[in-house]
Amino acid sequence: MIARVPLISFFLLVGCLLLPQVAAAGIYRYVDAAGRVHFTNVPTSSKFRFYRDEGDRYTLGTLISHYARKFKLDESLIKAVIKVESDFDPQVVSSKGAQGLMQLMPETSHEIGVKNPFDPSDSIYGGSYYLRKMLDSFDRNLDYALAAYNAGPNAVRKYGGIPPFEETQNYVRRVKYYINHYQQSKDTL
Repeated sequence: MIARVPLISFFLLVGCLLLPQVAAAGIYRYVDAAGRVHFTNVPTSSKFRFYRDEGDRYTLGTLISHYARKFKLDESLIKAVIKVESDFDPQVVSSKGAQGLMQLMPETSHEIGVKNPFDPSDSIYGGSYYLRKMLDSFDRNLDYALAAYNAGPNAVRKYGGIPPFEETQNYVRRVKYYINHYQQSKDTL
């Protein structure tokens, strides 16, 4: 009986050490076709998108941090793209039809599984995923990836780099300016 006490104590100690990891779990949500919001800490399908870490307030900053880690991106890159694309307005629609914070075109949203581009979590997920795809497609060349995000990957391939479109060239410059700004200022959202 005495030999069991240290063993039980050991298991209790290990269990207590694991508790903080469980408490730091994320909360995920999705909105169904009827408009009902569903939350879980154990997503059972790809419909669920990260909402926030347990115990954290829901902020754009928590979403950006989460998806930056998930897709191995610099948070400053995501913030800069959001700043240039939508100026942090989740409801904006461009004259070309791009939607939400990260200004995803409907075809791109469909391709990458974004159901609601006006939902900040869905938009940041989709935009971050697409940025990662473009960086991987263009050998991590940030200029080419940003140009592809703006003008499409086929335009970058066609011209062998940043297309000679004034809008795209300005876009790449502006995003890089804001990347530097967010890296220097460490602004929080």
